[in-house]
Amino acid sequence: MQLSELGARICILGPSNSGKSTLAVAIARKRGMNVVHLDQLHHIPGTDWQPRPADEFRALHDEAIAGEQWIMEGNYSVYMPQRFSRATGLILLDVSTPVSLFRYVRRTLFEDSRAGALEGGRDSIKWSMIHYIALTTPKNRRRYADIYRQVSLPKICLPSVDAIRGCYQVWGLE
Repeated sequence: MQLSELGARICILGPSNSGKSTLAVAIARKRGMNVVHLDQLHHIPGTDWQPRPADEFRALHDEAIAGEQWIMEGNYSVYMPQRFSRATGLILLDVSTPVSLFRYVRRTLFEDSRAGALEGGRDSIKWSMIHYIALTTPKNRRRYADIYRQVSLPKICLPSVDAIRGCYQVWGLE
């Protein structure tokens, strides 16, 4: 599938630490699109990932999807129906749980900055996040696969790190 076939409003779904933010930034740079990191909308800047009140997050989400062009990465399944009603394309990243765990540890210990980071926040190893990735992510992967099958948008599933790398090459992303 060509990147242009995904249209002007692209959603990227996938497990934590699968590369959603990095891919979104690369596509946004290539296509001149706005990138929306849902984690940044959901959490209060300058905190250790403290969530915003639900009504505030919903308002920020709905404002973001009202735009004419965007690439939005993140899950937050409660808002998927309104997001998908505006989206023109979908990318599902489906990396394995061990890959997600490895990437989480690597980013928190060795990366000073990263795409999708919370402004003024800090990444640190949290047992709650390790628990989430190890135990919740496998269930979410199955749920995202079901959602992917049901969505009638132009879509592409990238089931491995190699598939993601291949897409970078085919689409000419940095």
